[in-house]
Amino acid sequence: MSWVKQRKLPAVKAIRYQGLPYNSLPDLWHALHLSYNAAANRSVQLSILDDVPCLAPQPWASFSMLKMSEALKTCSNVSAPGPDHITWCYLKSILADDICASGILSLANSCITLRHWPRHFKESVSVIIPSLANQPTILPRPFDLLSCSTPLASSLRR
Repeated sequence: MSWVKQRKLPAVKAIRYQGLPYNSLPDLWHALHLSYNAAANRSVQLSILDDVPCLAPQPWASFSMLKMSEALKTCSNVSAPGPDHITWCYLKSILADDICASGILSLANSCITLRHWPRHFKESVSVIIPSLANQPTILPRPFDLLSCSTPLASSLRR
């Protein structure tokens, strides 16, 4: 896909991080690392969680065809595919068939009944999308592309 290829730096001005220009690829990666991993070596005080009250677990309601169709309406047909290479447009076409939709609905309800979230639903692909020269964004931004089934199942929980 052309949007994941390496991009040239803007010719007009250098990308800046903490007031300094970053002109080389190693400098840019260093700035990206410092931006998104700034808290990597900081200690964490878990004692702040002691004050959070424990609530009784709530049972999950079964997924319904109505909830699934409502969740699909909010998904873009032009979004980038995740590791399963299935786009929302394809998934909507598949779920238009009643037999396929009931099978996927059964799979979703089985995941909840068995309390098992398959590893496939937890996988993502991280893509760094460069900022445009005319935008004030200083550094490129990373995005996670999930499998279509992951956000669909997450949106059905609401």
